Amino acid sequence: MGWALVTAVAPVAWGTNYYVTHQFLPPDHPLYGAAIRALPAGLLLLLVSRKLPRGAWWWKSLVLGTLNMSAFFALIYLAAQSLPTSVASTIMATSPVVMMLLAWSMLAERPRIAHLAGAALGIAGVCLMLLGGEAALDGLGVLASVAAMVMSSIGYVLSKRWSHETDVLSSTSWQLIAGGIVLVPFAVAVEGPPPALSAPALAAFGYVAVVATAVAFAAWFAGLRHLPAGTVGLLGLLNPVTGVLLGTVVAAEALTVRQFGGMALVLLGILLGQPITTRLAATVRARTGRPLERCP
Repeated sequence: MGWALVTAVAPVAWGTNYYVTHQFLPPDHPLYGAAIRALPAGLLLLLVSRKLPRGAWWWKSLVLGTLNMSAFFALIYLAAQSLPTSVASTIMATSPVVMMLLAWSMLAERPRIAHLAGAALGIAGVCLMLLGGEAALDGLGVLASVAAMVMSSIGYVLSKRWSHETDVLSSTSWQLIAGGIVLVPFAVAVEGPPPALSAPALAAFGYVAVVATAVAFAAWFAGLRHLPAGTVGLLGLLNPVTGVLLGTVVAAEALTVRQFGGMALVLLGILLGQPITTRLAATVRARTGRPLERCP
């Protein structure tokens, strides 16, 4: 249960990131926005870990930094500027199924029945929250969200595959720095000079870099190291719940009955995939004389 709570920090922080990006950051500079998010966060974690990559981790950091950070951040930044908070965050919530399938094929980590049931409920809840919204959908924003979800799912499974080779803070810092370095030349070539930032924008970037990036990704990769991919993926469903609630409370976005029902299904799906739920089910089976399912 402890690692699940640590991991949950990440999707909650990411759920707030959509609102902060949409409300306070410049809309015409997604590449600079992604670079400004990644590099300070990576340097901050590097100051804590004080380790440089060695051997294969030079190219692994570049691969993971591109999948999990540079391309992902740019696409998420674009999606956050193009879609309502609730819509952008709910599209990303389809990642648990993709992560489970990738972990099955790449790590031989077969999804448990509880994980599949939780994913089914989560997807149903996501559909209710998405289809229940009244805002028009921007096609480019939807495409950016889907692409970000697929790329990050691949990157997360690769991170789990290589997680035994180094500590969490070091690998997270290297990915962020590599991703930020990859973004800078593209930002200069495509977007020209860096944007002028107001005081609220600087404060927003500070929050995004420290809380929604450095802390969030360290928590997420720690969870991937200690928990099955299915469990971690389902915890990611807290992202749209946070986005919808924040949009309702702060941004005055309408919360419909369908969205409320969707959130209930999402929370139930998350609960089904947690180790404590599996252990309780095993206890019930033991008392009723049924075969036990191995707990994660």
